[in-house]
Amino acid sequence: MEFILTLLLILLSTKLAGDLAVRLGQPAVLGKLIVGIVLGPAVLGWIQEGEFIHFMSEIGVLLLMFIAGLETDLDQLRRSWKSSIAVAVGGIILPLFGGMGIAELFGFSYSHSLFLGAILSATSVSISAQVLKDMNKLNSREGSTILGAAVVDDILVVIMLAVLMSLFGEGESVSLGLLIGKKLLFFAVALIAGWLIVPRVLKWLAPLKVTEATVSIALVICFAFSWFAEWTGMAGIIGAFAAGIAVSQTAYKHNVQEKLEPIAYAMFVPVFFVSIGLNVSLKGAGSQIGFVIVLSIAAVLSKMIGGGLGARLTGFNNHSSIAIGAGMVSRGEVALIIAAMGLGSGLLPQAYFTSVIIVVIITTLVTPPMLKALFREKVKTGQDG
Repeated sequence: MEFILTLLLILLSTKLAGDLAVRLGQPAVLGKLIVGIVLGPAVLGWIQEGEFIHFMSEIGVLLLMFIAGLETDLDQLRRSWKSSIAVAVGGIILPLFGGMGIAELFGFSYSHSLFLGAILSATSVSISAQVLKDMNKLNSREGSTILGAAVVDDILVVIMLAVLMSLFGEGESVSLGLLIGKKLLFFAVALIAGWLIVPRVLKWLAPLKVTEATVSIALVICFAFSWFAEWTGMAGIIGAFAAGIAVSQTAYKHNVQEKLEPIAYAMFVPVFFVSIGLNVSLKGAGSQIGFVIVLSIAAVLSKMIGGGLGARLTGFNNHSSIAIGAGMVSRGEVALIIAAMGLGSGLLPQAYFTSVIIVVIITTLVTPPMLKALFREKVKTGQDG
């Protein structure tokens, strides 16, 4: 029954820490992320990463992005597609070259430098989506641009990773044509399923004479899209986000949202936030403190400037551009997965793995307060993107 004690600790501590963070003027998610570091191997060591935490957190992040999809204004998302592409491209190019430059400075080989740049190019907006949702900014022009840019970023980074692993990795080579074909397949199937299949499935199965049939079918759709996204090489969170958008276009949107949010935020989402912090281990990182500091600064600034420049070039004012760039800073679980892939394929040196993970966590921790401060300032000054 040890997992029950673990769950008890996570649920109690995240709620208390979230409340404290809000009282201190910070987003609740910041307190929950810090709890993972405090309870995890880095400080107290009360909670360890394991299968139970892993699977619960996987479900948590999928539900988080599914709910974000449910709340997304599709028309606003369509209107911001140009900005989303520009933000994604800017937010990849600058971190890529910034990461490569720093890696070269610390004596990395060319292939290792490229891979470090690729890690910094990744973005996970699951944390940003939560902060935007808390501030009722998910459907703002800036919020829609951030969500759209995350989808584009995922596609481009996965293709870049495939090229790197084919050229320099120790594993099997990857066919670039097959990889791009699978990406196109995902979007084609997601579009057709969202337009034709999802509404019909909900209409047929929601009236089943069982408890909470509608929510259960919505979860089936969410997990089906997520699995298919993973199968085609996309991040599962992109599939969950697409599923949320599909369900949001049906008459069942509000029912699903109303019933699903308590399930997600009471149990699964807190475990996901804590799981991010559990990856921090300070063992051996002391000797690389200079590397961690320099890479962390580069990781934050390169995304903010690169993504912000893309936003500025597509019509946003300076303040909104910086806010959008800040929304792309968190590398989250996406970069953690990429780092693990790099370690397995020999593209990320074992000696620097812990330091890179710490940098990923730092980008995830600084995103919520930055976003809150920038959007609060934007409201205060009455600026509009």
